[in-house]
This record gives sequence, structure tokens and C-alpha cells, in this order.
Amino acid sequence: MAGRADPSAEDGRWRAAGDRIQALFDAAGGMGGTRARERAEALVGEVVGLYGEALHRMLAMADDAQVERLAQDDLVASLLLVHGLHPHDVHRRVSDALERVRPYLGSHGGDVELLEVVAGPQGSTARLRFAGSCQSCPSSAVTLEFAVEDAVRAAAPEVTTVEVVTEQAEPAEPGAPVIPADSLLDQVRARGAAAVRTVWHAVPELGDLTPGEVGGFEVGGTGVLACRVGDSLYAYRDHCPSCGDSLSGAALHRAAGSRDAVLRCPRCHAHYDAVHAGAGLGDTFGHLDPLPLLIRDGVLSLAVDVEPTEVSA
Repeated sequence: MAGRADPSAEDGRWRAAGDRIQALFDAAGGMGGTRARERAEALVGEVVGLYGEALHRMLAMADDAQVERLAQDDLVASLLLVHGLHPHDVHRRVSDALERVRPYLGSHGGDVELLEVVAGPQGSTARLRFAGSCQSCPSSAVTLEFAVEDAVRAAAPEVTTVEVVTEQAEPAEPGAPVIPADSLLDQVRARGAAAVRTVWHAVPELGDLTPGEVGGFEVGGTGVLACRVGDSLYAYRDHCPSCGDSLSGAALHRAAGSRDAVLRCPRCHAHYDAVHAGAGLGDTFGHLDPLPLLIRDGVLSLAVDVEPTEVSA
């Protein structure tokens, strides 16, 4: 019997199935009016109910190891969530989601900890705390908005708010709580229709960079500078904040007396830490704009922001 193709190869296509179904609903309503849309919704409702019951019976027949394997598949897990059949509670799902983005955070010298998930009338709130360079580096907001929030919301759609708890830099006295009573909460809420949105792009070509190599790419209309330091890949917006010019032609260097990798602007010679979020080094002010680079659905992907398109009334 011929071998079956890897099902993960088309994960991206199935991930977008919800958008395609909604588009078909809208088209049906536009062509046939309200009655046609109601019939289409009823039809889909029957189909969804049918395979929901089938999933329920499959889980009842599976052993614990098989159920766990199903829960680890992104596509299957999304269907289990729709039907309230996922075997893991929200805390476990958020924890697993953070584990998947932990390598990205670690590549910038940081980490993230899940403090708690609290249920509320408008949805659940996940409270996180960054550690290492992530709690203060310029990429923290980017990391949260693009990488962490994306992973958390995919794994736990009932989470409507992600809060980052800010630690005290220096406790007033030994034994003082790490999180003060009046913790500052930087809240990242669901974007509105007019807000900047994140778009992930498959960028397998970035994986071809060799250790020490720097390359320029265009991703979704955005200029990107990527480099590989050891086994890790890093991506930044192609813009030098010191001179305002492109970083095209930049190369990796070693800082004097250090093994740290440094990106040097070929025009103004500003120096940036290639590993720690593009922070300026020495007399260089400002920092590069880091872009999240993660494996999503088995494919190396990069996130860029898209400005909203204004529609006149």
C-alpha cells in the first residue's frame, strides 16, 4: 500500500477553513437572502453536530495515549475545542502554548511564566510574567503581541485578555514579594477592526542561511534582515534607527573582548546586539525592530504587522 502523505503538510490550508466557510455563508446570504442563509446555517449545523458526536465516540474508544496524541495535533485540537471535548483544561493548554514559543523567547535571552488563568464574565484572563531580557528589552511588546498572544489564543480561544505582570526591579527589602501588590499590568486586548493586525508568512528560505550569514528578504511588503548565529535564526525590520537607512550589506562581527554577535550598519557603523533583540551597543542609541520567527504548522514563519485600511463613510 502506498505511504500516506504527511497530514501536517496541509495544516495551513485547513487552518484557514473557517474563513472560507464564513465567506461562503456571506455569499449565500447575498445571493439568496435571509432564508437561504438560514438554510445554509442549518445544514452546516447538522454536519457539525454529526462529526462532533463522532469525535465524542472516538475519544471514548481511544486509550489515554491515543487521546493525548490527538490533542497534540493542531487541527484535531481545534475541533475538540469547538465541541468542548479537549482533554486538557485551559491552564494546561496555555502552558503548552507557551512551551512552543519558549525557544523564540530563549533566543532573545528571555523566558515567560504563566502565573494564572482567571475566568471572568467576558472570558478568561491569562496573567504572564516575563523573565530575563524579555521583561525590559525593546522586543517585549512585539514578542507578546505577535508570538505569545498568537499561541495562547490558538490554544485557548476562551482567553480574551493577556496581562503581563511587571516585576519590581529591586525589592525594598529581603523577602519582599517579587510582584508588588499594585503590580503594573500591561494589557494586550483583542484588536478591534481598525487596529493593526498581525499576519504570519511562511519563510522557509530564511532557514537556508548558514551560521554567520546575513540576508535581506521582502516578506509581505516589509524589508527584513535575517541572520543565523550558531543554530539560532533572528529577524529584524530592515531599518537602522541611527541613520534611518537600510541595513542592506550589514555583516556579523564579534564585539571586542566578547563572543557576542554584533550587527554593524554599513552606512553609519552603528552597532547592535544581534542576539538580544537588536539592542544598541556602545555609543549606539536606539534598537533594531525584532520580528517574531517561529515554526508554525511545521513551517518556519515570520510575523509582520499590517496597518488598517481606512474606509470612508
